[in-house]
Amino acid sequence: MPFQGVCWFLCCRQGFSLLGREYGEREEEESFELRNKDEPTSTGPGKLEVTVSQPTRSANGAPSLSGVSEEKCRLMAGKAKMEDESEVLVKGWLLRDVQGGWLRQRRFWFTLSCDSLEFYSSPEKGANRLGMLVLTSLCSVLWPDKHTYKQTGYWSLTVYGRKHSYKLFTKHFNEAVHWACAIQKVIDSKAPVETPTQLLIRDIEENKFNPEVVEHIYQHNPILTYTQSPLYAPLLPFPYGSLDITHMPSKSYTSVREEAVRLFHCLQQLESAREPTPLIQGILQTCLDLRPLRDELYCQLIKQTSVTQTQTQTQMQTDCWLRYWQLLTCMSCTFLPSSPVLRYLRFHLKRVQSVCVDSEVESYASFITHALEKTRCRECVPSWEEIQGLMARQEMLCTVYYPGTGSCNLAITSHTTANEVVRKIAECLGVQDSCNTFALFEQSACCERAIAGPTIIADVITSLSAKEPDSDSQWRLCFKLYCLLDTDNISADSMEYLFLYEQCHEMVVRGQLPVCEDDLLSLAALRLQALLGDYSPLVPCPPLEQLVPVRALETRALPPPAEPPACPPFAPGLLAGALWGPKRREEQDRRVRERLREEAGLLTAAVLERWKVLAGYGHADSMAAYLSIARQWSGFGCTFYEVDFYISSTGSFSQRLWLGVAASCVSLYRQGDPEALESLPITQICSYGVSDSNTFRITAGDRDLLFETTKLAEIMQLMNAYFSATQRQLGKDNCITMETTHKLHPSLLELPSHPV
Repeated sequence: MPFQGVCWFLCCRQGFSLLGREYGEREEEESFELRNKDEPTSTGPGKLEVTVSQPTRSANGAPSLSGVSEEKCRLMAGKAKMEDESEVLVKGWLLRDVQGGWLRQRRFWFTLSCDSLEFYSSPEKGANRLGMLVLTSLCSVLWPDKHTYKQTGYWSLTVYGRKHSYKLFTKHFNEAVHWACAIQKVIDSKAPVETPTQLLIRDIEENKFNPEVVEHIYQHNPILTYTQSPLYAPLLPFPYGSLDITHMPSKSYTSVREEAVRLFHCLQQLESAREPTPLIQGILQTCLDLRPLRDELYCQLIKQTSVTQTQTQTQMQTDCWLRYWQLLTCMSCTFLPSSPVLRYLRFHLKRVQSVCVDSEVESYASFITHALEKTRCRECVPSWEEIQGLMARQEMLCTVYYPGTGSCNLAITSHTTANEVVRKIAECLGVQDSCNTFALFEQSACCERAIAGPTIIADVITSLSAKEPDSDSQWRLCFKLYCLLDTDNISADSMEYLFLYEQCHEMVVRGQLPVCEDDLLSLAALRLQALLGDYSPLVPCPPLEQLVPVRALETRALPPPAEPPACPPFAPGLLAGALWGPKRREEQDRRVRERLREEAGLLTAAVLERWKVLAGYGHADSMAAYLSIARQWSGFGCTFYEVDFYISSTGSFSQRLWLGVAASCVSLYRQGDPEALESLPITQICSYGVSDSNTFRITAGDRDLLFETTKLAEIMQLMNAYFSATQRQLGKDNCITMETTHKLHPSLLELPSHPV
């Protein structure tokens, strides 16, 4: 009997403990607590009680950062009765996911008030309350979506709280939207929750001219200074739930709050990492993907690099502690924080320089201070080479090529733009006073793209290094002519003349200079004479595709499409057709390759004969003769873009054209035709711009020209550059409207043009 009594006592004791925990017996509470003004507190009515300390983890392992304790609100759950009907905003039956049991979803009576979302067993007045979700400004609502409806047959909405989330279901879409709108309206009506870090930053801002008060704040609030303990809650407030990262499912991010805590864990790993560069790159990539985490990371780094006057200098001089300064340096050259955090960061840097006696730390603080004056938000995470340079506070080298075989190395920083590089190279090559303009290009063997002037070169280098490292299509930076405003008055002995010649030859090889076969042979021979001098059988000749366009060789070698060959004489069958098809294709491919080799040999022999005739021509004479042939075409000096579709308000339309943009006009050419299909002088263009996701529009008088192309940004950039350069030269006011804002939504029928 005594043994049974002891067992009964232990079981009851355990049951009481479980019940106490289930119904909100006070655990280790969050690191701060915000109370309403009307709620009486131990410090007196109407006061805001803020307990500032290092955020701790509650007994059940959940991060603690909420402004209101949900466990306290659930203290009397199960005993509380239905609230007054006047306080209820929305009420009704909803299905809710439940854990355990044989039913996955159960039906409850939900009520929404100004402070909470509660659910009961029934709508009767004396029904027991089974649960409550306190609504604060950090709560969030995931709205109904069709994907869940197709899977389950129910419209669902999810309400996220600090420790709990309710996933609710209903068969009616309007009812789900009504609940979501009502809950969101309650959340929006709540005052913003502030964390201890935000409150202390405000105190520091108010007392920044009183060093004693500031040091007192740092001394008595360890949440502001370096710690080796883990962080269980973010330093800044973030909404509950994972709404901010639903557009990046491939990144495997969870909620922003959890990612903020993970960031601090990664920071602490820097102290023991043998090679910190990959870890730094990963942290920066997370901040690039999740924009709200940038301020959070700045606050965490300020915390880990903050010291008090009582802290030992030996701790400050360790290499592990410098890792935080290296990451802060990389952050300052990659992202700018918001204005409050930026002011706090600048104050932190000044304070560290005044308190710290380590010259290395002072150098980092000074470097970061200057970097913040020039930093703009980056498009790419810094490369390995850039991070290594930032950790050592050094510049990095950038190789830029220009037409011909020349190149130059420039020292750049994380803030150097394409305009600055163009200016430096133009001064080095002596073309800074040219009437024509220059630009940087991303160039490969088959294509190139102009780089906008404000683009940060470090981003371009990072994006080029991330592309496929194929030997046949390696990308590089190239300095070239961009806007050809005056091609007649270029001195023949200048570097600019060489640029014009080389870029003209690039047009020939790409097939963008429609000339007859006789002129094409002459151009190839002049190219050999300029490169190699007089003909000699001992001099190796460059490949034919570097002299003439591949399309010209294919035109000579491939006959026009003919009727397919007849079937074999034996009776066709399934097996015979399956065997004959691949063999016939292989035979056709073999014949085409042989024909191409034959035509390539004949074309090479014809070019060599022309080359022999040019004996005695000098390098400058060959270049001049080459350009004189190219100038005969009306499209000389244009930059060409492939247009997939063209339509005019006059009723004409076509496909597969070249859009040529020049200083004097905008022209349309059929590919391979020397005569322009249509040409618009610059003076007649009233406006131009992007009117759809892949449609470019030019308005000239009462005519609208629409082009379907994938080169929208490049065309806009070049036309803006031409108009700007022309206006600078003529000194005139703006004479046209440049629609630089992308209008991606209107359809073609909504454009102000005549019926087509």
